[in-house]
Amino acid sequence: MTQQVPSTEPELAGVRNFRDVGGLPTVDGRRVRQGVLYRSGHLAHATAEDAAFLASLGLHTIFDFRNAADQKLEGPDVALPGVRNVNLPLSDPADGAEFWKMVRDGDLDQLRAILDDGQGAARMVASYRSIVKERTGEHSRVLHAIAEDSVPALLHCAAGKDRAGVSIAVTLLAVGVERDAIVADYLESNAKHRRYKVRHSGSAETAYTPEVMELLSPLFDARAEYLSAAFDSIEETWGGVDAYLERGLRLTPQTRERLRARLID
Repeated sequence: MTQQVPSTEPELAGVRNFRDVGGLPTVDGRRVRQGVLYRSGHLAHATAEDAAFLASLGLHTIFDFRNAADQKLEGPDVALPGVRNVNLPLSDPADGAEFWKMVRDGDLDQLRAILDDGQGAARMVASYRSIVKERTGEHSRVLHAIAEDSVPALLHCAAGKDRAGVSIAVTLLAVGVERDAIVADYLESNAKHRRYKVRHSGSAETAYTPEVMELLSPLFDARAEYLSAAFDSIEETWGGVDAYLERGLRLTPQTRERLRARLID
């Protein structure tokens, strides 16, 4: 049966994994405000209709977490009038470029060597830990910008699942959203209509086989264990969320209060 997209979520033709994170509950019984914080995959393939919809949201800032290799592969985001675009790569400039070429080529022997026997999931866990531990400057910049004036904001990477997923999770932690609700929102990226479409480099005759798709599944899945690894990294490195926000992201109590005023009803 075809999965129905909720009526409150637009089915964009060229933008994957778009959604408003409004409505998520906080630990003190409040809710994230609708229409202030969005997440998605890249906007490079947005159609004219997609762009018109995005423009109608009144966005202040788009935070693009792709690196140079991503942008070379997919292209730049479509330009939206009056919207500030901020590029904050959450991986190194050409990180994974050769790896993703291998994925698009679909070479079975190479993919087995680097993804089989749990290696794919381990790669993702390590990536999530690294994004939290090593990209504090970038996450701090996003949160300070949102606290000041940069809403409504759209946060995206390539698929809108990993780098954007961690950044959304960090933002939601900072304003006191329930942990289970953060994980549930993250797992929404698994819906079929949201998943990233990888373009195969070969011909139709060499399209991905079931075995190749199985090897690739850890890369394209949103798995609770990945986000849990990011949370664990916060605990292990800083001893808790409050210390992470204060020492890691340099958020003062006043800045956190401004964040809540921007994002929480």
